Amino acid sequence: MPTTLKTTPSLIGKILPAAALATALTVTAGPASAADDEGSWKGEGGLTLNSTDNAAVDTYLDHAHQAEESISTDVRTAALVSGAELVGFEYRLKSADSLKRKVATSLRNHPDQNVDTVLSHLTDAVRYTLQWPEGRYTKGVTRASALLSAWGNDHTKWSNTWGRTSGYKGLNTGWRAPRSGQLYEVQFHTPASKHAQEVTHLLYEELRLPSTSPARKKELQAQQDAVFNAVPVPQGAEQLTAPASPAVPAPALP
Repeated sequence: MPTTLKTTPSLIGKILPAAALATALTVTAGPASAADDEGSWKGEGGLTLNSTDNAAVDTYLDHAHQAEESISTDVRTAALVSGAELVGFEYRLKSADSLKRKVATSLRNHPDQNVDTVLSHLTDAVRYTLQWPEGRYTKGVTRASALLSAWGNDHTKWSNTWGRTSGYKGLNTGWRAPRSGQLYEVQFHTPASKHAQEVTHLLYEELRLPSTSPARKKELQAQQDAVFNAVPVPQGAEQLTAPASPAVPAPALP
């Protein structure tokens, strides 16, 4: 087992030459990752990002983290006014590894694209889930989405899958924040559809790996379908459409 230094940084500075200080602190912190040594990123299933693309994703993540505070203010207020439960708010920022896996997968599947193109279409580096009971779902979604639009958030995606005969059920929406321009995602769920999403998450993660065989993908999809087929569809959910853009844009906040 490797030895971990217990000496405090201040004491180390007194007893070691300056050139040795960085080495001592590195030992204290543990082994460096491949990304630290090479600037690249390696993930599950043989996914990789070279140093240039990895740096671009890190820059994108920094911007997303800075934009999150004002976006969260809008989303939390919309949830409060519409009577929604804001589920999993602590997970509103996508992890670096998860985002890099998504970018690397897209680059592998679409070699004609570059990292800037992929990043410009990402909607879920910042993401939220709003949830209502079945009886209040349709009215709640209509109210919350109208508020976000009225506050200057432009909707960029409206994927309503409640009318599907099989597969994922829910409403996934994408938005562009008015002040930062950051894209973000809001999922609208009922308790049953959110539970189904959580139950099938590991199946979904395996399904999208490039290394998963076609036969296994078919099996995983069938398992997901069975779970979502049991989810009740709220009245009127299939007809939910994106809110109309306000006639007069909301004024930008200082």
